[in-house]
Amino acid sequence: MKTSLPVVVANAATATFDCSFGRGCEGLCCRNGRPSVDPDEQARIRAHLPKVLPHLRPDARKLVEAEGFVSGRTKLGQPMVRVSGGWCVFFNAGCVLHKVGGEDGDVFMYKPSQCALFPLERDEDDGEWYVRQRGYRGEQWDLFCLNPANSPRPAVEALAGELALAGACTGGAGPARGTS
Repeated sequence: MKTSLPVVVANAATATFDCSFGRGCEGLCCRNGRPSVDPDEQARIRAHLPKVLPHLRPDARKLVEAEGFVSGRTKLGQPMVRVSGGWCVFFNAGCVLHKVGGEDGDVFMYKPSQCALFPLERDEDDGEWYVRQRGYRGEQWDLFCLNPANSPRPAVEALAGELALAGACTGGAGPARGTS
């Protein structure tokens, strides 16, 4: 039985993926993670910051309380999340925004779309969705999880939640934003 996907994914038939966080990967995608955050994402995070702050690493909490969670750097025309100690300020043995969102009923609720959709990417030129894979469309990020040889699991199975989110963003079009 063939299942339709919430969005068309160019490499759906061949892409493999399995997030190995906690099973050999300790959050490498959050290392120096600087996702851009649009105004709606900033407002959502800001509104729930009191729930988030207690879960942050002490150095990250101090930085966020003193200077906020967005930096002066931009990507895709939007400010980027700050980094503290080489890690995204929202990383503390996992994504704090993911954890707090899960406690509130939706793990994606507070995460910037670039993080929530990873490793899905939407090509800025043709709008086509694809799963980031080593060797596919010039992928530059050399992460274990992006190497198709490291997982036999079909990406469309592993990324069911991310695909649903991409489809819900704009009726299948989703945000045309990078996820690195």
